[in-house]
Amino acid sequence: METKLSITEKSDFERDGFLIKRNFFNQDEIGLLYNLATDDSVTSHAFDLKDTNGNRTKLTLWFTPGDDSFGLMSRSERMVKAVEMLLGNVGEVCHFHSKVMQKEPKKGGAWEWHQDYGYWYKNGFLYPEAMISVMVALTDATIENGCLQVLKGTHKMQRFEHSFVGEQQGADPDFVAEAEKNSELVYVELKAGDTLFFHSNILHRSDANLSDNPRWSVISAYNLSFNKPFREKNMSCIEPVKMVSDSALLESGGRSVTQADFLSKEAEITLQDLNRS
Repeated sequence: METKLSITEKSDFERDGFLIKRNFFNQDEIGLLYNLATDDSVTSHAFDLKDTNGNRTKLTLWFTPGDDSFGLMSRSERMVKAVEMLLGNVGEVCHFHSKVMQKEPKKGGAWEWHQDYGYWYKNGFLYPEAMISVMVALTDATIENGCLQVLKGTHKMQRFEHSFVGEQQGADPDFVAEAEKNSELVYVELKAGDTLFFHSNILHRSDANLSDNPRWSVISAYNLSFNKPFREKNMSCIEPVKMVSDSALLESGGRSVTQADFLSKEAEITLQDLNRS
């Protein structure tokens, strides 16, 4: 299992705005994480967001990475070193948040076209190039169960305006339509353990899960220490990650997320305008 990124992979990321690293986590690690993701310690803190059809996607989000198994995953040497390489070694790697995405069979909702920085801009981050998302597939992600879709190279178009689409923030549809004319649509099908690194400004979406199979993943978002937001109250995003060895995850034996600073739906900055309407 090769977890170190190559110079070629870095170049691919810079060109395309995303990079798939196959088997970044092994099946023992993924089995441990999936068991935790479906445990009440995670699911009891979930909130849902409705898409335009009223379907709901659930997520559980927390900020500070602890000594639980998910925290050890996000602080593992392979993750931190990969993020450091892709962001250019121009600042210390910090953990903004992690979230367990829960697309249930037959009813898991869609995500509209958006950029992560379309959300994070509202948190007051100034430098999108200092931010990245890393998705670890906890189950297979297929076209049938609503895998992620990306528009290749759209990270070079910079930030589009975002507004409410259902309970989500969606990118300006006129700009998305033009981007679709110029960019290749890629369905990011993943096997459990595969990992997707994607730029904060790449346009991405996903369909509802109408299959019989769940699509679960954990997404860790990272930021460089110099990129201090002026609206975000949680400061884990500018605290350098305390890196641990890659073996720490399995050695934890499956430690629950019990002391995390979970985000509530009411406290989500990007929903505040909707809450006032």
